[in-house]
Amino acid sequence: MKVAIADDDPIVCSSLSTILTATGTADVLWTANDGQSTLDCYQAADGRPDVLLLDVQMPGMDGLEAAEHILAMDSTARVLFLTTFADKEYISRALALGARGYVIKQDVASVVPALQAVMAGQTVLGAEAVANLSLGEQEEQARKDTKDTAEPVPRRFQTLTDREREIVALVADGLDNQAIASRLYLSEGTVRNHISAILAKTNLANRTQLAVEWLSSQES
Repeated sequence: MKVAIADDDPIVCSSLSTILTATGTADVLWTANDGQSTLDCYQAADGRPDVLLLDVQMPGMDGLEAAEHILAMDSTARVLFLTTFADKEYISRALALGARGYVIKQDVASVVPALQAVMAGQTVLGAEAVANLSLGEQEEQARKDTKDTAEPVPRRFQTLTDREREIVALVADGLDNQAIASRLYLSEGTVRNHISAILAKTNLANRTQLAVEWLSSQES
């Protein structure tokens, strides 16, 4: 496993690197101490790790914004938040962005199994993170995690990611980019980029055609 670590505290980066290397869990590709450096490292040649361990609060661009940019350009990125903040808003936004997990730093022993779980395709939430989500949010997350992967997807939409299909559904519901951005905790620019990618993948000309095709596929 190849891992990258982004945290505003260089000591945390060093300590985690030592733990992961000493236990044979992972090779650490690089470390960064702010959001912009994280983006720069990720975009560099051979800079994309199997899992990115990411702090929330960092100087300049924070971890949530960095994750938004990374997931917009690489929807397959595995982002695992590791932070001291068990704030409900942070957790909800991280999951809405498409992060694979949210673990609290105090529970350092959980980092290795969390990385292994993320590599196995699971979504990981630390105990404190779970405690700060409402029951409804926990149930929704459970539904996402246990969704039947064999569920048929119309051929036109088979190449889309789960996030892209979610956006298509909202377009079909009549939401504009601003409303979609607000619903999914994304920027309008990120939503525009997603829709451009969706139109290219589906070979459709505009969002009206997209909505019509999506609604037709749901009725069939």
